[in-house]
Amino acid sequence: MAEVARTPRRAPAGPRRRGGEARARDARSGAPVDAIRAAPGATPDEAVYAAIHEAILDHRLPPGTKLKEIPLAELFGVTRNVVRKALARLAHERIVELRANRGAIVASPSLEESRNLFAARLVIESAIVASLAHTISRAQARELRSLLQEEDAAYQRGEVRSGLRLSRDFHIVIARMAGNTVLTDFLEQLVARTPLVLLAYRGRSRHAGCANDEHAAIVEAIAAGQADKAVALLKTHLESLAGHLQLEEEETATDLAAIFKRR
Repeated sequence: MAEVARTPRRAPAGPRRRGGEARARDARSGAPVDAIRAAPGATPDEAVYAAIHEAILDHRLPPGTKLKEIPLAELFGVTRNVVRKALARLAHERIVELRANRGAIVASPSLEESRNLFAARLVIESAIVASLAHTISRAQARELRSLLQEEDAAYQRGEVRSGLRLSRDFHIVIARMAGNTVLTDFLEQLVARTPLVLLAYRGRSRHAGCANDEHAAIVEAIAAGQADKAVALLKTHLESLAGHLQLEEEETATDLAAIFKRR
């Protein structure tokens, strides 16, 4: 997400520091939540998919970037068919656009789609947060607080990409803890597409990430079983993130006098 314009908070005591490749983990399975990197034994198309997916989430591939099959095949040491299969999967997830006779590009969401994405996230995440507030265990609360410590420590060390991954993981971890797999699947798709919106419409603002202190407030409300408060904080959080973007049509005034000005 390019650079994140944020004022770092003082790092909390005792953060778990695991370097730039820190990953949140599901308390039940122990599996990495940010499963962008291909797992050992992945097929070639899965590895290509994972590499492109990660580069898009990390904002190294901005919207509109051409993804040509031959150069990608040469870079990854695979056939064009392997690349084509990976791109098809990314297109299915609406992260990449496949254009007839013109190849693939990183998706560039429209204004309407971008607004709808944030609206959908609010509805889905509100249900998730409210549900978890009624069922969260002490172990889950500890896991969320630990994740926030990792996120804050990553930013303190200047590891922006790692911090951004952990920021995204925060929302997915909460969804998985709530236990509704359908809502979790929907949210994962929306979270994966959010970086494209942030890149396309951040305008002059260089803010492109979640605020750690807002995450912390949400966690404490969930841990206290305060569902309504947690939902309200989540709404404020998402509105704050969207507020840094230019999601309104820019009106351009047409100066008729200048156009038809007599010489």
